[in-house]
This record gives sequence, structure tokens and C-alpha cells, in this order.
Amino acid sequence: MSNVIEMKIEGAGCQNCVDAIEKALNGVAGVAAASFDLAKGIATVEGDADTEQLKAAIEDAGYEVV
Repeated sequence: MSNVIEMKIEGAGCQNCVDAIEKALNGVAGVAAASFDLAKGIATVEGDADTEQLKAAIEDAGYEVV
């Protein structure tokens, strides 16, 4: 069964940021789909990924989970 996780992310301000965040999240094991809404600053992840691994991927990409 897939879960849906929403995460508030700071530090993103352009389409390149959106692409980087989505690429980082989609690279985490267990992610079925990931998207980032720049206007809201919210990433939505579907799948069975570990939340700590998702946070680490975002931080490694240069952004902050709040």
C-alpha cells in the first residue's frame, strides 16, 4: 500500500529548484512518484519511502525541510 507524504521545503525559488527537488526525491528507494509545488513550497511523495531518507535527499540537494 502506498503512502502519501507532504513535506514543506524552504530555499527553492525557481524551476531549476523544482527539477532538482523532484529528481532528488525520485531517486530515493520506495518512491513511486514525487512532485514539488513551488508556489506552496510543498513536496508530495507517493510510495513507501522512508521519511528520513527523503529529508536527507532534499538536504543533499541543498534545500531545507521545515
